[in-house]
Amino acid sequence: MSSGAEAPISDAVRPDLRADCGSCSGLCCVALPFAASADFAVDKAAGQPCRNLETDFRCGIHSRLREKGFAGCTVFDCFGAGQKVSRSTFEGRDWRTHPGTASRMFAVFPVMRQLHELLWYLTEALTLPPARALHDELRRALRTTERLTEGSAEELLALDVAAHRDEVNALLLRTSELARAGVRPKGRGRRKNHRGADLIGARLRGADLRGAGLRGALLIAADLTGADLSAADLIGADLRDADLSGADLTGAIFLTQAQLNAARGDAATRLPSALTRPAHW
Repeated sequence: MSSGAEAPISDAVRPDLRADCGSCSGLCCVALPFAASADFAVDKAAGQPCRNLETDFRCGIHSRLREKGFAGCTVFDCFGAGQKVSRSTFEGRDWRTHPGTASRMFAVFPVMRQLHELLWYLTEALTLPPARALHDELRRALRTTERLTEGSAEELLALDVAAHRDEVNALLLRTSELARAGVRPKGRGRRKNHRGADLIGARLRGADLRGAGLRGALLIAADLTGADLSAADLIGADLRDADLSGADLTGAIFLTQAQLNAARGDAATRLPSALTRPAHW
């Protein structure tokens, strides 16, 4: 990372942190389990290929996932971990033609996904000018995490990824506090702190949540119509079926495409420049 002026997040997004399904051996469709629910039409065990996975590792119903009962697939994001494991860690070998690698490949994938998610957050953190005092620490954490992703399958499986996440998350929390320090709701209100709060189905229509702390908040099916969430910290917030119609999410911190895909919105929803409006809105 350059020590000069930081690029806006839209310019800093790394291609290697975007999922490239054409360069992956369908790992998310095999390695991960899911249960029959509103998100998945059937049960599937870890290590069992999804019934919709074709021989070329593509999804046979990709354009019809929601109508076929697989909405959960549309909100999953590997942050580029799939192609990293397939092309780098296992050097282009896939679990079908090299079945002896399957169990290790499936076990490495969720570890790599966690590391790539951290890389996404750390990359974004380095675009936040108010957190400039932490940029050296953030760069070190970024380099350390990058080195971990380059490890062998055995090294990745031996990694205490939870401990590394805890260390990076502490740094990201400090980053968030600095980034939001100068943001205040209208009038003389104080920034809301709803970290980890149960806001399932909450009526927050038109709420002033500028700069709010919503890390890990449960916002499932919450009514956030017209709410102002600009510069809010949304890392890990559960936005499944939340109504973001007309909401302002510009400058939201650590918001991901997967979170948006899980929510509802409309043409009036204002988004950070790095993210795209989901097709189902």
